Amino acid sequence: MERNESPDATYARTWSNGRGEVRFFTRADGSRLRYYTVGTGPALVLMHTVRGQLDYFQRVIPLLWDHYTVYAPDLPGMGWSDIVPGARYEEPQLRAAVVEFVRGLDLHDVTLSGESLGGALSLSASIDLKDRVSRVVAFNSYDYPQGGERGNWIARLIISSVRMPVVGPFFATLEPRPVFRAILQGGYVDKAKLPEGFITELLRSGRRKGYDKVSRGIFRSLKGFDRARERYPRVSAPVTLVYSENDWSRPAERDRVANALADVHRITVPRTGHFSALERPDEMARILLDAA
Repeated sequence: MERNESPDATYARTWSNGRGEVRFFTRADGSRLRYYTVGTGPALVLMHTVRGQLDYFQRVIPLLWDHYTVYAPDLPGMGWSDIVPGARYEEPQLRAAVVEFVRGLDLHDVTLSGESLGGALSLSASIDLKDRVSRVVAFNSYDYPQGGERGNWIARLIISSVRMPVVGPFFATLEPRPVFRAILQGGYVDKAKLPEGFITELLRSGRRKGYDKVSRGIFRSLKGFDRARERYPRVSAPVTLVYSENDWSRPAERDRVANALADVHRITVPRTGHFSALERPDEMARILLDAA
C-alpha cells in the first residue's frame, strides 16, 4: 500500500481560500481516508460521486462553512485516500467506511449528504448511524442500473468496457483527457460548468499506482447499489430527496426510492444534470441550509 506521509492538499488550496484543513482519518485496518474539514455549526458529512473526490464540492463548501462544520472525505481508494491491494468496493464496504468515519470522529446530530454514489451511501449509512444522524439530504442518488452509461455514447462505451472481464483492466487504464472530459460532460446540461482544473486534479489522482483497479472495482460494484435500495425502508431519519430535472435516473426509479422512504420531502432542480454540486452549487447549498 502506497502511503503519503501527509494528505495531499494541492488542489484544495486553490478553492478553499486558506480556510479549513485537509487531514487523514485512520481506519481500524490501518488504511487512511483523506478528508477536508472546515466551518462551525452542526456536522455535515458530504460524500462525492463515482470516480470523484472531496474537491467535487469545491463550489458548495464555501457557501456552507459559516453554517455547518463540514466533513468531506475521499471514499476508500478514491481521490487521495489510501489504495489497499485486494480491497473490494462493493456497497457494504464503502458504507462501512462512512460509518467508521462518522463514529471514529465521534460526530453527532449529523446531516448525511452526498451526490450520485454519495447520495445512495448517505441513505444506506444512515441506517447504521441512526443514533448519530439527524437528517439525510440525498442528491441524484445512484441506485439504479446503468447509471453513468446513460450520459452519452462515449460514457456507455467506456464504462461498459471497464466492467468486462477480459478487456476491462485495459480500458480502466485509458483516461485520455478529451475522452475523460466527454464522459463527465454527459452529466451536465451546461457543459461549461465542468471545471478544467477539476479534470486535471482527477487525472492527477488517477495516475496513482493501483488506481485503475480501484476505478474498475467501483464501476463493477454499481449493481450492488441497485440492490442496496432494499435497505431504504429501514431509514429512520427524515430525508430530503433531490433530483435534477436532467439526471440520469428515470421518473419511475425516482418514485421507487421515494416510496421506500417513510419520511421524505422531494425536490426537483430544473435545468440541471447529474453533477449538480458543480453545475448548480447555489441550489445545493440552499437546499442543505433549508434542511438545517
